[in-house]
Amino acid sequence: MISPSDRPTASASRILVTSALPYANGPIHFGHIAGAYLPADIYVRTQRARGRDVVYICGTDEHGVAITLTAQQAGVTPREHVDRWHKVICDIFQRFDIVFDHFSRTSTDLHAANSQEFFRQLLAAGYVKPLESEQLYCARDQRFLPDRFVIGTCYQCGHPEARGDECPRCGTWIEPLRLGDPACRLCGSPPERRATRHWYLMLDKLQPELEKYIGARGHWKRNVLQFVNGLLKEGLQPRPITRDLSWGIPVPLEEAAGKVIYVWFDAPIGYITATQEWAAGMGTPQRWKDYWQNPDTRLVHFIGKDNIPFHCLTFPAMLMGQAEAWKLADDVPANEFFNLEGGKFNTSTGWYIDLDDFFSKYSTDMIRWSIARNLPETADAEFTWHDFQAKVNGELADIYGNLAHRVLTFIHRYFAGRIPAAGATSAAHEDLAVLCRESPNTVAAAVDAYRLREAAVEMMNLARAGNRYFDAAAPWKSRKEDPDLCAATLNRCVRLLETLAVISAPFIPSSARRLWVMLGRQDELEAQLWDRAGVVPDPAGRELGRAEPLFSKISADQVAAEIAALGHRAAGRHDAGTGKDKTAMNDQDKTAVSGLPALRPEITIDDFLKCDFRLGRIVDAEKVPGSKRLLKFTVDIGLDTRTILAGIQEHYDPETLVGKTVVVIANLAPRRMMGYDSQGMVLAAEVDGTLTVLTPFSEGLRPGAQLS
Repeated sequence: MISPSDRPTASASRILVTSALPYANGPIHFGHIAGAYLPADIYVRTQRARGRDVVYICGTDEHGVAITLTAQQAGVTPREHVDRWHKVICDIFQRFDIVFDHFSRTSTDLHAANSQEFFRQLLAAGYVKPLESEQLYCARDQRFLPDRFVIGTCYQCGHPEARGDECPRCGTWIEPLRLGDPACRLCGSPPERRATRHWYLMLDKLQPELEKYIGARGHWKRNVLQFVNGLLKEGLQPRPITRDLSWGIPVPLEEAAGKVIYVWFDAPIGYITATQEWAAGMGTPQRWKDYWQNPDTRLVHFIGKDNIPFHCLTFPAMLMGQAEAWKLADDVPANEFFNLEGGKFNTSTGWYIDLDDFFSKYSTDMIRWSIARNLPETADAEFTWHDFQAKVNGELADIYGNLAHRVLTFIHRYFAGRIPAAGATSAAHEDLAVLCRESPNTVAAAVDAYRLREAAVEMMNLARAGNRYFDAAAPWKSRKEDPDLCAATLNRCVRLLETLAVISAPFIPSSARRLWVMLGRQDELEAQLWDRAGVVPDPAGRELGRAEPLFSKISADQVAAEIAALGHRAAGRHDAGTGKDKTAMNDQDKTAVSGLPALRPEITIDDFLKCDFRLGRIVDAEKVPGSKRLLKFTVDIGLDTRTILAGIQEHYDPETLVGKTVVVIANLAPRRMMGYDSQGMVLAAEVDGTLTVLTPFSEGLRPGAQLS
């Protein structure tokens, strides 16, 4: 998991890249890889090939309530628990060919010392203060309940399974005391309120500085700025940064005995600790300061959207409150969620992909490519087995692999495995040379802008162009009619393949290295500089390596088997939890696997007739400030005009819905959401994770018409 970062560079610029520290409480899955790790790996590999001084650090996040709870339930110590999962997570990264310069963990002595020093300096500067407050207390378990030990109903979106720190549905920072129907996660009993003392990070005092910082980040992704500006508009409040736990970094105060530093305070400091460990390992212990205390460094945090508040507000506030000047993030290209076949990855329900089984059948580059082509950069995305098959067969095998195989086998067969001479040039040859020169710049520009899906497409476009050129030149004809033209065609195809190997290495590194060897190159692919990849010296006379297919295709039977296995695994987990007969679950399995939701519980006709369905016309629509999901509609239903909120922001731009006729349930009790009373429900259909608003059309109907 270590890569050399001290190789000579062609640029003096420094880039420090971090990925969100994976929580050492279970395995990571495709969703995690798509959110924070594969994008960073592609970015780092590209920048390193361009000669940049880039360091990529990460590590496991090993404190917090969830780890304490899970370890307790498993009958092991927290240390034993995190040791196990640290190793598992490291192994998973190796399988995905995710390469860090240093991969640390937050349970080290150095990290504890760093976190305590951050706490002391913030306390001395008046940005951390002790406050008396009420906290939920479980009388049955005789303990104050840290936020993760509390579950209840979200007061923003009504989700019934919100945690005491965050709602997994709407992303709201939760105040545990405001949860509806709170319960102790350990025993299920309702907690009581009791006074206690904790130390708070005074985010309200730092809000003016944070607003200046965010205001200068207009180039950030829209989803990030929208989320952060919504929180700033609401006004930041003091945030508790201590907990009553035995596992964690002790608060460095005598009067705080028995309390530890909150995991979301110490976790981002792990980036600094990891950089210090990396520098020490390089034999230059003070070099870490070049990356954290020099404004010329570029700092980039790759995260999923659930980590936006902590990386864009909390961590910058912690850095601003220190005595020294620290580097603040230049970019936080947060991604949305990456789901699985219409649902969220969830190991507890069986809705996941078994990695041991997956990697026994498919290559790392297959899954890297499939994810890269479908990254959730602007909206939630998902892995489906049919899409995986399409990306592997239709792109890796039929375009990239096909070009390499047809060119190299032709040279082996008719030129004794040696690259023929370039010969005279032609307009077609020159056009191809121009494309080769431009492609590295085009791909790099997309990577610099964190448009990695676009970068992947542009890389594959070079392979597409190579296939078109090969077909148009028809060397199987020119071999007899014009041998010099045939030789020139193949020579230039080899040059294109060399360019392709270099610019594809960030996406499919193993396959790019195999192609490099097949091209007869004796040097290391990783040693090639990106900026020279588009102009390849004449390779005439070089002996090729053995030509082999780079990718095997995935059959329809394989896809069907994988989908069935997913359904059976989910059904098995459901059976284990409910005791229901597996045979009775077959229809539900088929429904879930198809991407359609299962049938809801049976109702009577009387239940149905209670719902008043009306046609309504959307006269205005806008995004709800501070929400990533909700749109606010003004809907004319004939009888009146009312406000209705719907969680479809990820699927529609609001202006596209104005003027549409929709179906409304008009007699729902008003529901308070994000400061608004939603007075009804707009009907939508969901298939494969995509919501579509129902927009019926029949002549003569107007708003207020009742459906029956």
